[in-house]
Amino acid sequence: MIHAKVYNAKTVKTSKGILIIEGPVPTRSLELYEFHKDLVAFRTPEQQHKAIIEISKLPEARIIVARLEHMIIGYVTYLHPDPLERWSEGNMDNLIELGAIEVIPEFRDFSVGKTMLHVSMMDDNMEDYIVITTEYYWHWDLKRTGLNVWEYRKVMEKMMNAGGLEWMATDDPEICSHPANCLMVRIGKRVGQGSIQQFDRLRFQNRFMY
Repeated sequence: MIHAKVYNAKTVKTSKGILIIEGPVPTRSLELYEFHKDLVAFRTPEQQHKAIIEISKLPEARIIVARLEHMIIGYVTYLHPDPLERWSEGNMDNLIELGAIEVIPEFRDFSVGKTMLHVSMMDDNMEDYIVITTEYYWHWDLKRTGLNVWEYRKVMEKMMNAGGLEWMATDDPEICSHPANCLMVRIGKRVGQGSIQQFDRLRFQNRFMY
């Protein structure tokens, strides 16, 4: 299930300039935009810029960016789950994963993450999808923020809630390996009961916990 990608945008006024939050951004635009040097959460900025360009070429992918003129200062990626994860085992065309979300420290006080998630869900096509995100504490910027894992988890949940994602239980071993890790999910309004049941079977593969 792959829909036409409906472009949406919002502007956010900050003390450092007006941000444009837009998407899904086409590959050509991503190639032309600059990528801020402080986007270092997952790879070096150069490597991550190349990675999101490659992701954008996938038919189901959606990339939302926050930019100051031509400089990307934040982004969100959506794509089908990694083939090595349990979430891909159902081969569900209508299951996509929020794979990464990042905002440079300089702009983290302006609700940029929340706004990117809001822009993501402005597309009516998202009502046909189950959107998931797996949150692992070892990805969180605890050192810079000074927050402990539970405080950071609360911040992450609040941000994901802005995109309509809510906590759901699972017996996935990696998520269960630490109590702060979590699965968050948004089920689109037009997702059928059969798909929901199929997703529930992915969430709980140990029948004694189902």
